[in-house]
Amino acid sequence: MRSQSSSQDAESTTPESDPLPLGPDSLTWKYFGGWRGMLFGPWAGSMQNMHPGLGAGVEDHSQFFDERFERLYRSLYPIYGVVFDGERAPETARQVRGYHNTIKGVDKLGRKYHALDPGTYYWAHATFFYSLVISVEWFEGPLTLEQKHRLFDEHVQWYRLYGMSMKSVPGSWEAFTEYWDDMCRNVLEDNKATRDVLDLSNLDRPPFMRWFPEPIWKIVRPPATRGFIWLTVGLYDQAVRDLLEYSWSPREEKLHRLIGRAIGLGNRLVPWRYRYHPRARAGWDRVSGRITANTPLVHTPARNLPPIDRRDSPVHYSPDLSEQR
Repeated sequence: MRSQSSSQDAESTTPESDPLPLGPDSLTWKYFGGWRGMLFGPWAGSMQNMHPGLGAGVEDHSQFFDERFERLYRSLYPIYGVVFDGERAPETARQVRGYHNTIKGVDKLGRKYHALDPGTYYWAHATFFYSLVISVEWFEGPLTLEQKHRLFDEHVQWYRLYGMSMKSVPGSWEAFTEYWDDMCRNVLEDNKATRDVLDLSNLDRPPFMRWFPEPIWKIVRPPATRGFIWLTVGLYDQAVRDLLEYSWSPREEKLHRLIGRAIGLGNRLVPWRYRYHPRARAGWDRVSGRITANTPLVHTPARNLPPIDRRDSPVHYSPDLSEQR
């Protein structure tokens, strides 16, 4: 197997001293931060965890599967904040990076890992970027080459906010597609952390659906989660399906595309502002004047916070909600 960062072909550079946040004129603002992106949760989680270093970190340090929904929902706030927090985005990015400082160790094969290894950290970012590309094409249809180049350049600008080395970042959209293919074919691994993401057999009700009767949930969960995993498998590159030993037929591919387009059309019926996650919506509201530029950032509601005994952990986003409006 190639080393975790050897597949990247970009030149080694240092981070810019004052990287600029993305703004409302970017395609990333237009397409990122929508609720429909929740459908890509298992895809993003499994793609990230197949990276050897990232998967080892999850296995050794994460308690994600104890509170799957809560962890996912609260994590979206700072993740989206790095794009939508305006002048405060660099600080949000520093906070996100800080959650990874202590995640390091040696995996079961004796390989050292650290969440802040340039190749490992960039892979996580690459999955967010590429999920944006494939989600737009699944929901709305093909992007033009010019749009892909623009989104690629924006994802580099976005990544600079973390203050990480840029040596793992491909130099162009074309180089990125080569990097992605090489990662899928030669670097990613089938591991426990990945299989845990894809195992939804014991999935609990989301925090906002605790009112839903548990006996009925247990009945609807199996077919619903099977369908969710089927949608996820359809989003994988063929090399990843081969790695995880999933079959996929031309008929399934056609049906999968039709479902994606139907979801995209249905999304257009939702009022524009409410297609966005609250953190992203607040970004749009600031630039439109709906709220003031210094309005406190929107944070996760209390129902998504970590268990009380974990709230002081440096690896958790656990905001003080005393001033939350």
